[in-house]
Amino acid sequence: MDNTAKYLVPVEDLRKICKYEEELAFCQTTLDVPILDGVIGQARAVKAMQFGLAMDALGYNIFVVGAQGTGKSNYVQAVVAELAKHSTTPEDWCYLNNFQDQDRPIAVSLPAGQGRVFQKDMEELISELKVLIPKAFEASEYLQQKEAIIHAVQKQVDELIHAVEEEAEQASYSVEQTATGFTFEPIKDGKPISDEEYEKLSEQEISEIEEKGNGLEKSLDEALRASQSLENNATLQLIELEKQLAFLVAEPLINKLKKKYLQIPKIVEYLETVLKELAENHKTLKNATHVPVQTPLSIPEENEQGAINEEPAENETFVTTQGVKDSLVRYKVNLFVNNEASEGAPVVIEHSPYYYNLFGKIEYKSQMMAMSTDFTMIKPGAIHRANGGYLILQANEVLTDQSAWESLKKVLKYRQAVVENIGEQYRLVPTVTLRPEPIPLNVKIILIGSPSYFQLFTQDEDFQKFFKVKVDFDLEMARNSENMRQYVSFVSSLCQQGKLQPFNQAALGKIIEYGSRLAGQQNKLSTQFNDVTEVVYESAALAKVDAAECVDAVHVTNAIKDRKYRLNMWEEKIQEEILQDQILIATEGAVVGQVNGLVVVETGVYSFGLPARITARTYMGRGGVINIERETEMSGNIHSKGVLTLAGYLGGKFAQNKQLGMTAQITFEQTYDGVDGDSASSGELYAILSSLAGVPLQQNLAVTGSVDQLGEIQPIGGVTEKIEGFFDICQGKGLTGNQGVIIPARNIENMMLKDEVLAAVRDKVFHIYAVKTIEEGIELLSGVVAGKMGKNGKYPAESIFYLVDKKLQEYNKALGKVHF
Repeated sequence: MDNTAKYLVPVEDLRKICKYEEELAFCQTTLDVPILDGVIGQARAVKAMQFGLAMDALGYNIFVVGAQGTGKSNYVQAVVAELAKHSTTPEDWCYLNNFQDQDRPIAVSLPAGQGRVFQKDMEELISELKVLIPKAFEASEYLQQKEAIIHAVQKQVDELIHAVEEEAEQASYSVEQTATGFTFEPIKDGKPISDEEYEKLSEQEISEIEEKGNGLEKSLDEALRASQSLENNATLQLIELEKQLAFLVAEPLINKLKKKYLQIPKIVEYLETVLKELAENHKTLKNATHVPVQTPLSIPEENEQGAINEEPAENETFVTTQGVKDSLVRYKVNLFVNNEASEGAPVVIEHSPYYYNLFGKIEYKSQMMAMSTDFTMIKPGAIHRANGGYLILQANEVLTDQSAWESLKKVLKYRQAVVENIGEQYRLVPTVTLRPEPIPLNVKIILIGSPSYFQLFTQDEDFQKFFKVKVDFDLEMARNSENMRQYVSFVSSLCQQGKLQPFNQAALGKIIEYGSRLAGQQNKLSTQFNDVTEVVYESAALAKVDAAECVDAVHVTNAIKDRKYRLNMWEEKIQEEILQDQILIATEGAVVGQVNGLVVVETGVYSFGLPARITARTYMGRGGVINIERETEMSGNIHSKGVLTLAGYLGGKFAQNKQLGMTAQITFEQTYDGVDGDSASSGELYAILSSLAGVPLQQNLAVTGSVDQLGEIQPIGGVTEKIEGFFDICQGKGLTGNQGVIIPARNIENMMLKDEVLAAVRDKVFHIYAVKTIEEGIELLSGVVAGKMGKNGKYPAESIFYLVDKKLQEYNKALGKVHF
């Protein structure tokens, strides 16, 4: 039977040639078209992005999905940056010392740019007070007041001592002041009584003298206590005088700042506290020194005067606290987020979204074997810098730190950013840490990832709550006049950015065809612009070597060939093994139960097609179709499904009035890395039918195509690579004129074959056949009619299906005679 012509695919259908003189008539070179404005062929993604950016409601963050190279990251950055320019610049944020609870620093916001001003104002305030307060304590007015207090107390003390002296004189006692205190000596006739005289006194006289002495001792004790009280009171007066003086010096400067920041109540309140603190801790500025203080972990106690007792208890463990008590650091301003240089809303792209990079941290420094920190060491993360704007993250990078993802969800849930160090609770030696006041959060987060990462994220039940907008980037777009114009604009943009030679019409036509090849469809163009960009740059480099004024078609063609050569080492090695008969692939003759299937091999950045020998052996039994790959756990789920489908087809054709009664083993010979996909299911079915019918199949043909249970040939992927893979083997072994490939008819528009294949088909030394059913395919492979069941339920004599049915009847008959 020679009925093959009707299945031949015309050469003009093997690749959609760009008729550049007609389709690109709007330009002669890329110099004639404007550069690209926006993104190409992503109308759905653009609309979704616009919606997501416009939504301010809780949870309307964005997940941008697309394959690598579709330009999604560049698009997101460009569209967000443009929108941010016209948005309101967010406020600055500062952290201030909390004088009431130093472990909980205060967060305060100011208009953009005012944070730096406030920081400088506080620095200047302290600098001025460091000069003015010491001067005030040197002023005559203060010294006079101080002297008056001291003089008054001294006078009162002198009067108390004098009263004791007078009492002693009346009691005939003298008073002597020594290094250790006061002593009383009894006197008689103006002279101290000697020991001899004292012994001669009567008991009555001695009793009277001792009684008077005890009275004087009591009076002296009372005087000394009163003196001590007067001195303590004077000390308190002096302290209060110093506080009042410091207060009076600082008050005008503080009031000036309060007036300046009157519209920010939190700062006004803070400045009032600062004034009180400056008065209470005036010695810090009076002495203008920075004295670090260590405090025990236990709560400090106050002494009787209300001051902190800084003496440590024995064997206490120490860490240095933030904001040392008498340090000038306590009055500093931590400019946490500074937007003074921002124009519009911030756009933060965090390439390393680990926990601390995202959420900030509290730093520590080591001093004297102790870890110290204070509110000035609170550092912002990307989430704080992006507050009021946009934070762009790569999904795969976010997943590298699980704590970052969990914390990000918490931030989005409560809409406030907290700075806290993770793992503090696991420290062996506890350290004093801070609990800064949370900052209200208003940020749009944009995650960018591939479809696989999107599926991974959707397994998280919280994901849908916080990322309600999906921006889906397509891998392809229609190959129409508008999109081809934009393709040319894209090339024009690359030429301008890279200062490349212009591309002429012929070169642009090749770029268009390359876009369709990448898309795997004649009427589509790929949106994986990374690949297109590389070909543009590499074509321009070849043109530069040739000193060409314009990039021509030959440069694009050679650039594509050079790219393939750099990547296809493994393809060539396998082809070499086939040509040397290390891997057995026949391209001539006919064999029963054997067919050349076609597979695609993926090597990361490069994929290629190769023939694979599929064999089937059938025999009597009840095993049905046995997939050897599946039995050896080398079969993927899709391939296993395809094999199981074959049993449905065979049962529908040949087991309506009898049991199938056969066992068929199928396998991919010399395949050791596993098999997946169902594109070889038609080839496997052809091999089974050949084995049952005993009719050989032509080895000069290779087949690809999925089959359903009804025998319909379904389209598959990688048709271009598969055809070219078998062509290369046939060409290597020598084209005989009758070699070719059988593909699904529905894959015709997916072919974008290389020039060598087109030339061979045009010269009729290689052929592409397209079939719709198993029947058409088996006829091409065997040269025997498949056969159609008649009204009598039988197939025409000597047809393929007749021979298959006959063999199955023989198996069933033999099985009926078997006794168990």
